[in-house]
Amino acid sequence: MSATTETEDLLREHAPQVLGALVRRYGHFDAAEDAVQEALLAAAGQWPHAGVPDNPRGWLIKVASRRLTDALRSEEARRQREERAAALTPRDAFIVPPSDDDRAPREDDTLLLLFLCCHPDLTPPAQIALTLRAVGGLTTPEIARAYLVPEATMAQRISRAKQKVRGGRFGRPENWEERLPAVLHTLYLIFNEGYTATSGAALQRRDLAGEAIRLTRRVHRLLPDDCEVTGLLALMLLTDARRDARAGPHGDLVPLDEQDRDRWDRAAIEEGVALLTLALSRGHPGPFQLRAAIAAVHDEAPSAEATDWREILGLYDVLVRLVPGPVERLNRAVAVAMVHGPRAGLAELNSLEGEMKGHRLDAVRGHLLERTGETEAARAAYESAAAQALSLPEQRYLQARAARLRR
Repeated sequence: MSATTETEDLLREHAPQVLGALVRRYGHFDAAEDAVQEALLAAAGQWPHAGVPDNPRGWLIKVASRRLTDALRSEEARRQREERAAALTPRDAFIVPPSDDDRAPREDDTLLLLFLCCHPDLTPPAQIALTLRAVGGLTTPEIARAYLVPEATMAQRISRAKQKVRGGRFGRPENWEERLPAVLHTLYLIFNEGYTATSGAALQRRDLAGEAIRLTRRVHRLLPDDCEVTGLLALMLLTDARRDARAGPHGDLVPLDEQDRDRWDRAAIEEGVALLTLALSRGHPGPFQLRAAIAAVHDEAPSAEATDWREILGLYDVLVRLVPGPVERLNRAVAVAMVHGPRAGLAELNSLEGEMKGHRLDAVRGHLLERTGETEAARAAYESAAAQALSLPEQRYLQARAARLRR
């Protein structure tokens, strides 16, 4: 691994922790984020040549704290000139804490930042967008694609959220439960972006998926009796267990029914099933528990042919009553096709026309049309899906499916 690559990995790991530490100490979310970016740029310029410091997190916190206090003092001076100094925090409040605190933090600042981004003064879409940006490290275009909205719209949403919280001081959230749905949905989106990247040359972004699992474990330790937290962790583990089998030698996508199941992570599957069993034993299942149950049916089947699609369809029937969104209905249409035949699945797809954007609807349509023997229509659907896909591995997979039907 080159020095530059090592530096990039460290910065990606520590950035949300450093931002969380600054927000916890000083508030001023927007200014803290700017200070962290300056510290990251300084590290990117120095570390590859001078070497990584013994305590990279502490180094970043110190540098970012200095930049932040300089910015706040400059702002204080400006406000003094405008005779509004009384509204400012005194300068002494911006003294950087001892470095020992930076070496051995008393709490996970990334987790704290996660809950703080889901501040009740923000709307749920703003909470999730801000968290994906600050904690997940996703770019604005990636978040926009996850939400199926224009990039400019998402940029405005994130900017407004930062403006709304930038002047506040934050303490530890007292009412975790009211922020929990937004936190769990955010973690789910981060995991999904890591498990199947929405764009670029790589099929997966394992750093994001791993971070989502790590943070969800932290939330689970905080709220071990919450069934949906447990269900989300189970879902991530059961899904991530397949990651090594999802790509071929050259990074090409391998669909679920063609994967080598010997390459699935059995330890992760066992842990996920155990968590799911515990959650389901406590009462009525929520959406994450139902999604985890569907993943468990796939993971426990010895082969694609042995998959219990009737059980999966029954689980989707319950899920779409709780979450009647287009993604859930698209997945249910696949289950309908596996149980009742491809034409029944195609009939289900018709109800989604105009509700979904992106390539997935055409990709599923192409698969079902191919199963009915309608070769030309299937090829056209695959080509349409490939033209819309932003992930290069998905593009290549869909193009290959279309090319096979030209023979």
